[in-house]
Amino acid sequence: MTSKPEQPVDERLIGAHDLALAALHEITPTDTVGPAAGYTAEDDGAVSLRFHTRLAGYPGWFWTVSVAVVDGSEPTVLEVELLPGEGALLAPDWVPWATRLADYQAAQAAVVVEGDDEDDSDEDADDESDDDDESDDDDESDDDDEPKARFHAGDLDGVDIDELDAGHADDFADDDESDDESDDDDADDDERERSY
Repeated sequence: MTSKPEQPVDERLIGAHDLALAALHEITPTDTVGPAAGYTAEDDGAVSLRFHTRLAGYPGWFWTVSVAVVDGSEPTVLEVELLPGEGALLAPDWVPWATRLADYQAAQAAVVVEGDDEDDSDEDADDESDDDDESDDDDESDDDDEPKARFHAGDLDGVDIDELDAGHADDFADDDESDDESDDDDADDDERERSY
């Protein structure tokens, strides 16, 4: 296996801290930039100068300023960015919405199946017992009458939004009728008060 020979690093780039700090101060306040933290020689002859960051919430991150010499001129800034270092806190890998939704629906289906299995085992245990108490039988029948949660595309956490909207619209209609009746009563009261 052959290794690539190290490219010589231009000393002007390694010493371009003042240029790098000036570029950083154009995009971030001075108090967010810490001391120099080294450099990295890039494949294309550029050098990335690193500085510690003092931004809250970014431990282990570094301000990185890439500098290069273009066409034999003085060093110039190519880019300035905030990059994570070793052990920096990173966001988890992105998961597409369709995958997250499928995982959620599978978990909901597992909960429903698990609930059905528990109901079956409870019924089997009740059948085997010789309990003559009729109140227990009434309790079991009450459990069977309770509606089961339905999960489909129109539900949000087991709540059918369409049903909520329909009930809410009926409430407004009832409120309007009662408001009209109370307005009529108020008008009658006003008439009686004026006639005396």
